[in-house]
Amino acid sequence: MDRRSSGITPRDLECMLCDETAEPKTLPLSLLEEITGDFSDEQEIGRGGFAVVYKGKLENRTVAVKRMSNTYMYEKEFQREVECLMMVKHKNVVRFLGYCADTQGSMEKYDGKFVMADVQQRLLCFEYLPKGSLHEYITGRIMYYVLVLF
Repeated sequence: MDRRSSGITPRDLECMLCDETAEPKTLPLSLLEEITGDFSDEQEIGRGGFAVVYKGKLENRTVAVKRMSNTYMYEKEFQREVECLMMVKHKNVVRFLGYCADTQGSMEKYDGKFVMADVQQRLLCFEYLPKGSLHEYITGRIMYYVLVLF
């Protein structure tokens, strides 16, 4: 599914950020590739055991795009995470904007033959918090107090 068939544009995503009542949406992979510069290293803002987080640039706003790895092993976990995120709406929880569950066929060589393999992409899109993660905020404040006050 490409952005044209889904109807979601970078402008639509930006409008969602301004509308507190907007519900999370299915987002096309092409849109997330576009706003992250094809998941360029320059846009990477975080990395964990199961995902890499990228900054997604819109015209006047920014979003965070979490790209999952090892999606075959963690499909159920991804589904559970999306279900939970779609239900949670609270002023103290980062806002969930949408998800992408894209699967495309790719011809791959296996045992000397070409076979059609499914290539899965699983991504989550959130409101961007410019001051960093809660962990960075807390540890940064602790280090500030340790270095300055003691």
